[in-house]
Amino acid sequence: MTPAIFGIAGEALSADERAFFRDADPAGYILFGRNTVARDQLRALTDDLRALSGRERLPILIDQEGGRVARMKPPEWPAFPAAGRFDALYEVAPISAIEAARANARALGLMLAEAGISVDCLPLLDVRQPGASDVIGDRAFGADPMRVAALGRATLDGLADAGIVGVVKHMPGHGRALVDSHHLLPVVDADAEALESDLEPFIRLADAPMAMTAHVVYRAWDAERPATLSPRVIGEIIRERIGFDGLLMSDDVDMKALSGSPAENGATAVAAGCDVVLNCWARMDDMIATARLLPAMTEAAARRLEQAMAVPAPSVAPADRPALIAQRDALLALV
Repeated sequence: MTPAIFGIAGEALSADERAFFRDADPAGYILFGRNTVARDQLRALTDDLRALSGRERLPILIDQEGGRVARMKPPEWPAFPAAGRFDALYEVAPISAIEAARANARALGLMLAEAGISVDCLPLLDVRQPGASDVIGDRAFGADPMRVAALGRATLDGLADAGIVGVVKHMPGHGRALVDSHHLLPVVDADAEALESDLEPFIRLADAPMAMTAHVVYRAWDAERPATLSPRVIGEIIRERIGFDGLLMSDDVDMKALSGSPAENGATAVAAGCDVVLNCWARMDDMIATARLLPAMTEAAARRLEQAMAVPAPSVAPADRPALIAQRDALLALV
């Protein structure tokens, strides 16, 4: 198995993609708006990916956070609120906010499961900091680590109730970044003591099945390399200090925060300790180069992948979705 999660170019697999994916056997796939046009089309695509891989519990990922980050959009699919809405409710009614976040994640998970998607890149555990780039902004559950952890736990559990695997991100914290890592490399100058608050939500949710790294340099830990490419940050901070032993994936290795080619960045990320790498843009030349440069998936990574995808049977059913949305909306209406 190739330790990569690849994107797909369109609404269905092309003949070239089908041949390449059959040969490369990537760990999973990630979907974007270009892949999500209609209900029947999307379900056909996800069914095709499972049939091609031969794995029923295949990781098929999507960034469906709610708010401004949503690949499945109205009118075909309902809109979901941004994390900031739950932060605002927590300010006046913490228990209600936790219940609203759980109901929201259950409803969201049911929508994804219906489409054949198995993994949502949610929740963000980034602790929002004053003056930081708006790349996180209302995608975060707030500026208080305990609040972020509580709402993140409710979201992770709610997704699991619907049979969906959650991905905590962006480990070890993107909340201090002054620039958008899609375009520039953020450098954080905070000392190790200050960074403890960034780590707290990840420590509290260290049992999450999957996590995504941040393309951020933390001078206190590694002044030269962003977390995604840093053996020290991955080994000493993510694996040891946070205590995370789930499947660790890179953020997209084609983001402009990283200076190498996607294939080179992917190989460096795996060498640094990432279990798998995200290569999102579905450019065939880049995917072929990535598959050639990456080593085979390690036994440890394969174990983590298997454990992450071993999700219990859902405890909520599609018929529950209207009630869950009504419960969420009634609670959010309190503010």
